[in-house]
Amino acid sequence: MAKPALTLLLAAPRGFCAGVERAIQIVERALEKHGAPVYVRHEIVHNRHVVEGLERRGAIFVDELDQVPADRPVVFSAHGVPKAVPEDARRRGLLYVDATCPLVTKVHNEAQRHHAAGREVVLIGHEGHPEVVGTMGQLPAGAVGLVQTVDDAERFRPRDPARLAYITQTTLSVDDTAAIVAVLERRFPKLDGPRREDICYATTNRQGAVKAVAARADAFLVVGAINSSNSLRLVEVAKVAGCARARLIASAAAIDWDELAGARAVGLSAGASAPEVLVEDVIAAFRERFDVALEQVETARESIHFRLPRALEAGV
Repeated sequence: MAKPALTLLLAAPRGFCAGVERAIQIVERALEKHGAPVYVRHEIVHNRHVVEGLERRGAIFVDELDQVPADRPVVFSAHGVPKAVPEDARRRGLLYVDATCPLVTKVHNEAQRHHAAGREVVLIGHEGHPEVVGTMGQLPAGAVGLVQTVDDAERFRPRDPARLAYITQTTLSVDDTAAIVAVLERRFPKLDGPRREDICYATTNRQGAVKAVAARADAFLVVGAINSSNSLRLVEVAKVAGCARARLIASAAAIDWDELAGARAVGLSAGASAPEVLVEDVIAAFRERFDVALEQVETARESIHFRLPRALEAGV
């Protein structure tokens, strides 16, 4: 029997960003240089496929530094860590490598600059996310106020409205963040902001590609982890852009085929920490059931590359 026809609309850019690629390479190079095991504080990026692949090569993922033996190196995740973490590592004499994404480091530097200038800092982000924990941990306790929603922005009460600055998590919804910033700017006309937008290029580009596809799709699948902020935002963006049947899936095995009944055009993207092999697996699963036509919808091209820490570069 002939397979039903279906168009897969592949959003591009999708998948790995430069910060994720750099973080994974840091763990790989550390294993090459120091041998196994290499310890990693928290998931290097939010994707189990990636984490399990590194575990097979000798990486050991831990929650805290006290789980790291004194004679083994430790890598800090791409999301960034509070200042207290490298301070503790130095105090214990641990060899550590910081895999914090350079764009997250940019936000850390902004927080410190504003604090040094005597401004109260407002962080727009999601409570408990590792990036938010790391960013708030750059300053003394109580120096950063967290705003998660427009309602939070309406209720926020600064110590001095004339000396206030905002920074943001790098993986937020561009549109949601703009709405929160608009409220803060209306309420606090002297609000200081980033010299360049904090939401990273990859988040912005992936959300733009999803918007371009979602209005044409009967359903939309985003490959990513449930704890991946940027992947969850892609699902939200697809829904707002007009595709109510938008879902997050960890892999092809998680596809709910009954939910896709009647769909003739399905959008497909992947969060910034999801490898392309998982997208290829999804495409293969669709080809088993449908006569698939692939259409790539490209809205931006990315050429950004971040250097590895000097201690891990080839020849050093």
